[in-house]
Amino acid sequence: MPLGGTMKSMTRVFKTRHFQRWMRKTELTEPQDYDAAKVKALRERLNLSQAVLASLLNTSTSTVRKWEVGDKHPSGPSQKLLDILERKGL
Repeated sequence: MPLGGTMKSMTRVFKTRHFQRWMRKTELTEPQDYDAAKVKALRERLNLSQAVLASLLNTSTSTVRKWEVGDKHPSGPSQKLLDILERKGL
């Protein structure tokens, strides 16, 4: 399908009532910042080991350990996933 056809199809989807209703219900928020204490507190509240949290976030155990001691800070997708775990749990 040429690019123009794709754009027309997407425009049709965006105009549907279903999509507009979904957009009104969808809350798009910026993820909060996670410092060492917040990462550790979340992990402990969910009763997860560093290895299990790392697996859930598709990162290494070493990275989670560095977050928890303050050597690194979560960013991008990891930050968003931590935010989802904070709000919705497992």
